Amino acid sequence: MKKIAILHGPNLDRLGRRQPGIYGTGTLKDLEQLIRAEAKRLGFRVTFFQSAHEGALVDKIHALTDTGTEAFVVNFGAYSHTSIALRDALASAALPAVEVHISDIKKREEFRHHSMTAGSCRAMISGKGFPGYLEALQLLAGL
Repeated sequence: MKKIAILHGPNLDRLGRRQPGIYGTGTLKDLEQLIRAEAKRLGFRVTFFQSAHEGALVDKIHALTDTGTEAFVVNFGAYSHTSIALRDALASAALPAVEVHISDIKKREEFRHHSMTAGSCRAMISGKGFPGYLEALQLLAGL
């Protein structure tokens, strides 16, 4: 059974309350339930981690890599656009990763149009809401 880690960055713990016109009304707990169901269907074991702290996310990538995680689905939130450290952590893991954005970053503010961290991922899925995470799992299932 493939071990997949789902990593969330800052403000994703505020889903359901934070800008529902952009991110919807579903909570992080709702998203996790949706992901768990699809992961079970695909035969994956999933773990979840959310932090507003860049270093905690870097440390988690390293720890998960060293303890048998086989792939990542990441939504680093605003760090996606700025973090060389997270990009390097994913690159050093040398594991398949898919970056997901709930909103379409190309239709947002210009500073969000480029993802720094996507360069260390196999794919980026943007603007598909919560179903984008299921697409990411399906993509990983095909590897």
